[in-house]
Amino acid sequence: MTPRPVLLSPHHDAEPWETGQQVAEQATRLDPTAAGISAAVAWAPRLAALAPLPGAGSTWLRWELLATVGAADLTVARAVEPHLDAVAILVEAGLPAPEGATLGVYAAEGSGMRVQAERRPDGGWVLRGAKPWCSLAGALSHALVTAWVDDERRGLFCVDLGAPGVRPAPGTWAPTGLQAVPSTGIELDDAPATPVGGPQWYLERPGFAWGGLGVAAVWFGGAVGVARRLLEQAHRREPDQLALMHLGAVDTALHAARTALAEAADAVDVGESHPGLLAARVRSVVAGAVEQVLASAAHALGPAPLTQEPAHARRVADLALYVRQHHAERDHVATGRMLVEAGSAPW
Repeated sequence: MTPRPVLLSPHHDAEPWETGQQVAEQATRLDPTAAGISAAVAWAPRLAALAPLPGAGSTWLRWELLATVGAADLTVARAVEPHLDAVAILVEAGLPAPEGATLGVYAAEGSGMRVQAERRPDGGWVLRGAKPWCSLAGALSHALVTAWVDDERRGLFCVDLGAPGVRPAPGTWAPTGLQAVPSTGIELDDAPATPVGGPQWYLERPGFAWGGLGVAAVWFGGAVGVARRLLEQAHRREPDQLALMHLGAVDTALHAARTALAEAADAVDVGESHPGLLAARVRSVVAGAVEQVLASAAHALGPAPLTQEPAHARRVADLALYVRQHHAERDHVATGRMLVEAGSAPW
């Protein structure tokens, strides 16, 4: 398939289109099955320089670029999206990124695993404990890591992943999707750390929701990549009624996801009053569209592309795993709780 941008807004300005086209072509050239993941990691700062910050007036373009990378190669997107999110977090905190850094964001909590932050007498901070789900920890230079500052509050800290006291945790990463993006744990033993914002700042700021929507934009792009293969099939040979049905279902699902993301981008730029609720709704809409696209493509295309087209097979496997960052029914429960707490609904 010819790489091309994924559009969220119905604009036709030449400059954003050309930027998106360049991003699509570059992401395709970074094929991690041939070049490995290091080239994608190294590209992340250049992509971050092209992407507007969330809430700065062009959030739609930021998410278009993320979606465009997702449509081109989801493994590349999984490598670069956290860097863009980390840069936005540091800007929001009023802090510069470390010179030449490639960044990740490690905020997951695991059963029986805990990272504790301790302030030293000289005013510096160190982290100790174990953090799960640290994607590309062996390939990145730095990460923003959440750690408990007391029994009830977490802070965010910037950690040099090559510093003494930081080491990979034993574990196995053996997925069928995103195989080039290992997500094992790290162990921290008095690892030097720089605070980013105050306690709970990372979790309570609106930007937390905007980062989650950036991930949804990547999911959307991945679904577009799968849907393009379905449309290509319809152009190769005359589609029957069932093929047309699946194509229509895919178009409807993608339209709903695109519309939700475009509307959310506008809301981010004007200052949405319920950012968490907005992000939860839109992520669920996009996740539902992804699952519809995967199911329709599987039914319409059959086993041949999954067994004879490595790029398509990898895209399907990557997307199926990536979208599981959405917690399905549990996230619907969280949305319902936020809706009750908000006291009203637009419908």
